[in-house]
Amino acid sequence: MDFQAKIRDIEDLIQLTFGEPGFAVDDRIKAVAKVSIGHDRSHYANSQGETNLRRAAVSYFNRHFDIHLDGIDQVLVTQGVSEGINVVFMTILEHGDGVIIPEPSYSPYSTSLALAGGVKVALDTAPDNFKITPASIERAIDQATVPVKAILINYPNNPTGVTYSESELSAIAATLKKHRIWVISDEIYAALTYSGQHSSLYRMLPEQTILLTGLSKSHAMTGYRIGFIFGDAALIKKMLTVHEALAFAVSTLSQDAAFAALTVGEDVPEYALKAYRKRRDRLVKQLKLLGFEPVNPQGAFYVFAKIPAAFGNDGYDFAVRLANQAKVAVLPGEAFSKNAKNYVRISYASSDADLDEALQRMTNYIQEGVDYV
Repeated sequence: MDFQAKIRDIEDLIQLTFGEPGFAVDDRIKAVAKVSIGHDRSHYANSQGETNLRRAAVSYFNRHFDIHLDGIDQVLVTQGVSEGINVVFMTILEHGDGVIIPEPSYSPYSTSLALAGGVKVALDTAPDNFKITPASIERAIDQATVPVKAILINYPNNPTGVTYSESELSAIAATLKKHRIWVISDEIYAALTYSGQHSSLYRMLPEQTILLTGLSKSHAMTGYRIGFIFGDAALIKKMLTVHEALAFAVSTLSQDAAFAALTVGEDVPEYALKAYRKRRDRLVKQLKLLGFEPVNPQGAFYVFAKIPAAFGNDGYDFAVRLANQAKVAVLPGEAFSKNAKNYVRISYASSDADLDEALQRMTNYIQEGVDYV
């Protein structure tokens, strides 16, 4: 899709497109990174991940998400979840294997799957309020034209913001256990769950689940490129071989900063979550007043919304016009699913100031029909 290229040169454009937290990295984390530089921590790191970082990851994620990891041999540190998903696909898939990908979905999943020789088995979640269900999983498996090897589940979800209750996940886990397929669970937004406690599929189905997560969203450390794969120790050992071929290791400096994030910076997600919740509430309220039909976001920092009926059903055209005339950039829904062409995704990750200004411009454009100057 050429949307970003089409709007790239528009001046004074407010970007509500990226999943890029607007918060600076916490000073305590930066202080450790500076010490790391001063101590010449610039050499090759342990390819699986520095021992102290893997130990901290086991402790942190066990305590916060109750996933019951036994030790550091169940952890692989990757260049963000982006590399992590490639490592997983290249390890578990053979050419032609099918992977169920619920849609709307983060589009690079499909690219990574193709690189690994896998075949996407799309599961449209729109009929079930953008959630997967045991019944929809059964249909996807029954209707697949290739052998299904795995399902990739992302929650809280990008782009919709939906997540799952304990009971919903239990029912999903029971269905997946019956079919004995791999469960790739991308829980990068777990710390940004607005009500209740995030429940991990890894805790419910550890023998089949590969858990992906990281620090980009929870600790605003996108540039540090820290991801984690959690899984069975024997499988992690196989994944390590692929990881060493793709990246060898994550930089020592980034791993030192990540260790600080999981220890002295353990509380960072708490204040980010409060800020995102307020932005979500303000954005959803205003979008409804403007005629959008937003999916209720229960986590992450996106609103996935059907465009106002007065603007037709072409989200791509709407997004182009909004960028050119209101100077606000949002992503067309078709970037996430061919069945979401009348939707757009709006990110509220950047800053309160940007969000306030963007909402004012959108209000002028939609309510008053006034081109923004």
